[in-house]
Amino acid sequence: MKAELKEKVSFDFIRYANCWEDADILLEALSDRKHTRILSVGSAGDNSFSLLTLNPEQVVAVDVSQPQLYLVELKKAAIQAFDRETCCAFLGFSACETRPELFERLRPLLKPETLDFWQKHLDPLNKGIIHEGKFERYFAYFAHKILPWIHNKKHVSELFRPKSAEEQKAFYEKTWNSWRWRLLFKIFFSKYVMGKYGRDPEFLNEVKVPVGTFIFGKAEQQLSSAAAQNNFILRYNLTGSFGDLLPHYLRAENYDLIKQNIHKLDIFCGYAQDAASVYGTFSGMNLSNIFEYMPPELFRKTAEELVAMLETNGKIAYWNLMVPRRISEILPEKMQYEEQKSQALSAKDQGFFYNKFIVEHKI
Repeated sequence: MKAELKEKVSFDFIRYANCWEDADILLEALSDRKHTRILSVGSAGDNSFSLLTLNPEQVVAVDVSQPQLYLVELKKAAIQAFDRETCCAFLGFSACETRPELFERLRPLLKPETLDFWQKHLDPLNKGIIHEGKFERYFAYFAHKILPWIHNKKHVSELFRPKSAEEQKAFYEKTWNSWRWRLLFKIFFSKYVMGKYGRDPEFLNEVKVPVGTFIFGKAEQQLSSAAAQNNFILRYNLTGSFGDLLPHYLRAENYDLIKQNIHKLDIFCGYAQDAASVYGTFSGMNLSNIFEYMPPELFRKTAEELVAMLETNGKIAYWNLMVPRRISEILPEKMQYEEQKSQALSAKDQGFFYNKFIVEHKI
């Protein structure tokens, strides 16, 4: 099954330049115990960096995509070498005219193969790498090409303006939720369009619900809530920029601790369950939404392998988007679902499009 996935899905480019899961709820899920070693799906690296604020002995960022790990290594080097403002500028969170010069400072910190990759991709690097993943370009197209046909800049600004919950809901219902918004949103975020231009059709094979309608419903809940005003993910989705709302790992209160612990981050290329042969067992796991892509039989097999890598009372956290998956349902004798915590954290998830956030521990 692993070989089949590699044959069907291209892993030779950067698909995600940012992590689109909420690190704040991930950390809250895993913070109630002292961690030795944490396994974290690499993706763009953001949440793996954030896990360093828990002061574990080690965080292992794992991904089957080598380009994604080249990105993780680049960001790791930037955190090592730069102060927070310079790091933000280099990555693309703020304007910067000196990215080529800053990259020169990172060369000694990069492995030869990583350096070779980025030398061949200097153009996206110099534009600000956080905007150059396939998923980010998909969002940018919506923000810059589709949304202007629905709402003007004044309406977008008003959406994010501080106001009461009642005012936010009224603005959404009376101004934002137009027929154009409903129609174009559902088309753009349909299974076909998202699969072709945002993610990959193979990642949506297990989805049995109308994708555009599902995501519209999740977006509607967020847009009509005052929480929308400070949601960094929504801000990027609708403007193509984070503005002054930064992901957890780059916020002022977190950056110095992450920089202090950055040497604890290890990078492993392969499937999550392959990491056991190198690192042994783990006390915590961030599994993103990897089960979303798996048919039931592969989900069970993968879950069994991952649980075997988990220490007793170790914790696993992951997301369900449109495909319901829960380890404790198929392995109830080994895993305990933390229902109250999962529901509470799901309710405040800034990754508003996710259906559920799951927290479980090994019995």
